[in-house]
Amino acid sequence: MTHQTHQSRRPARGHTSTSRLRRGAALALLPLAVACGGGEDSAEQKRKSATAAVTAAPEAGVVAPAKVEVIAGLTGCTAEIRVEAEELREGLCRTKQGEYRITTFPEERFKVTWLDSAAMYGGKYLVGTRWVVSATPELLEGFRSRLGGTVQELRSIAPTTGS
Repeated sequence: MTHQTHQSRRPARGHTSTSRLRRGAALALLPLAVACGGGEDSAEQKRKSATAAVTAAPEAGVVAPAKVEVIAGLTGCTAEIRVEAEELREGLCRTKQGEYRITTFPEERFKVTWLDSAAMYGGKYLVGTRWVVSATPELLEGFRSRLGGTVQELRSIAPTTGS
């Protein structure tokens, strides 16, 4: 009788270890399911932030950095490329509203250097990610609604003459 009792316990043990194995497998897969779900949230957040960036310039519908030709088209002109160098491209636009320059840069550091150099002349510029538009303040405000960016006033560092 003792032997039968032992045998009757064995199937119960086998069943229990199979249940434990199933529960263990389910628990092992849980982190994978959570990790995959977290990626969807992250992708959704990235999509929302990209949408927010585009809405800053609703007419542009492009994510900067853009090409001179793209920015020119958004401002209503066909740019005449004046400078084509490793550190920048510059296009000149002539429209009924006035003349202006669009400069794009392959890296943000080139834009920063360009702005530092332009500071000695002073003036206002529409500045975006790896691009700058040089125009009259009136044109810059109109372009800002189409292109995004910020209008920056650079102070001239030229010495003043005393009278």
